Amino acid sequence: MITALLIATLACIVANAGIAIADFVPAAFVLKNSAEVRVPARAVPYLATLKLAGAAGLTIGLLGAPWLGLAAGIGLVAFFLGAVGVHVRAGVYYNIAFPGAFLVLALASMTYFILRVA
Repeated sequence: MITALLIATLACIVANAGIAIADFVPAAFVLKNSAEVRVPARAVPYLATLKLAGAAGLTIGLLGAPWLGLAAGIGLVAFFLGAVGVHVRAGVYYNIAFPGAFLVLALASMTYFILRVA
């Protein structure tokens, strides 16, 4: 199980770094989605910074600072709970699987670090 959680943590790092880059560009699909869920375009770079910080925290956690990895995992879980909530609030369900998948990866990462620091 720990191997599966490690793989999910690595996937979480890659996924969050990748979407943060798309947010910083900003990619057309990012702006379209943020408009649909009523998140102002000016907020997107700040949200990207949080995703990138989460990915960096998970990476540093894997490199020997598991408490930082745990904090990053908790932060990403909170972030993506919020993202799912924003989708629900806006009634945009056709693409809710994306923040849902990020949430699952964040939960797996948080679990990995809980097991590491326990």
